[in-house]
Amino acid sequence: MKTAVPCYYHLDVDVSPERVGQVRRILAAHLRFWDLDSLVEPVCRGTEMLLTAIDEHARDKRTSIEMWWNRQHLITAVGGDDRDLRPDQDLRACLEHIAATSDGWGGCATAAGSTVIWFSQRARAGERVPLVPTRPVPRLREMLTVPRLLPVAALASPAGADGTDDVEVVEVSR
Repeated sequence: MKTAVPCYYHLDVDVSPERVGQVRRILAAHLRFWDLDSLVEPVCRGTEMLLTAIDEHARDKRTSIEMWWNRQHLITAVGGDDRDLRPDQDLRACLEHIAATSDGWGGCATAAGSTVIWFSQRARAGERVPLVPTRPVPRLREMLTVPRLLPVAALASPAGADGTDDVEVVEVSR
């Protein structure tokens, strides 16, 4: 099993409708590699919504996506280079979704004037459901019988030596 170590991933992408699905698959693969299967859907859905909104509203489609895993939280940040993109107007619907499905979120402007929107998801590394072993099912129509009682003549005393015909019962398995 992989150990939980801090991880970082960065992806630069020119957003287009075709690339949104590709980015979703790339992020999902990294999350599964980091043993964060439970976060694949919320993280990919939030990122997909942001990329779709950037594709619809931004003039500059150049976008950076970063993910940080610090053993407790996964922080995903999407930064667009378009200075005219207004999160309060253009990204309102996806920000409402991110606020409802994440543990924390926010946005900020960089020194270059671009906008960065981030959200975090809480998880534990390597959350797995233990496998429960099951009994094998017999494949034959006729199975061997369970050990049963079979009468076996007593060897200690010959039959009828003390006047009785004693038979000792011994448990034998086939």
